[in-house]
Amino acid sequence: MDSLRSETPELRGAGIAAVYFAQRDGGDFYDFLRVGQSRVLFGMLDVSGNREQNQPVLQASKSMFEARGRELFSSTEINESEAMTRLCLDLNREIMRAAGGVHSCPAFAGCYNEDLGTICYVNSGHTPGLLIDGQQINELKATGLPLGLFSLATIDAPTVALTPGAALLLVSRGVVEAECGGNEFGLEGVEGSLKMAMPADAKTLVTRMMESVQNFTCVPPSHNDVTALAVVRHAT
Repeated sequence: MDSLRSETPELRGAGIAAVYFAQRDGGDFYDFLRVGQSRVLFGMLDVSGNREQNQPVLQASKSMFEARGRELFSSTEINESEAMTRLCLDLNREIMRAAGGVHSCPAFAGCYNEDLGTICYVNSGHTPGLLIDGQQINELKATGLPLGLFSLATIDAPTVALTPGAALLLVSRGVVEAECGGNEFGLEGVEGSLKMAMPADAKTLVTRMMESVQNFTCVPPSHNDVTALAVVRHAT
């Protein structure tokens, strides 16, 4: 059993799901957990190195993400942006501690607020999050450097609205870098597949994304971990 696997929480008025190809050789890992009556945390990390080498960093990251996430977000009245920034700073230091020094870890973490239909997020040098509303896609680009590089790194935590019927899709670097005949799937391929896949629930969306990557490469990608995570707000 994969000790890094997390149970999928039930969301009110929305859905969340993640999927990955089974090789699990690299440093991809995702996590999500309920931290309050109306908040669910989720995150995707890409820890550098192969899985055997970076296992201590992966385990430490998961433990810190869950423990500090519950502490920081459990209160009803909190500043989500400040809490998210604090969580990432603590996670950054824990990664460096577990690695014994500098260890690059691009990461995307978010907090979905069920009452407001919003996502407060940080993007630490990760592949952009893709927020789709209708056929309009907005890229949630990096708000800071990858974790694990600087102990005093700074990062911003903006908030975006997830309107009814909209979705946020996260993909790992392995999806963007999937190749066939010297051509790369790229972020354009991800965005095109996202438009074709919608409307869809979270599980269907990530499944269709993996199918698009596999169809592009003709075989399951083996060059890197390939992971997708989606949050979809139900249409009213």
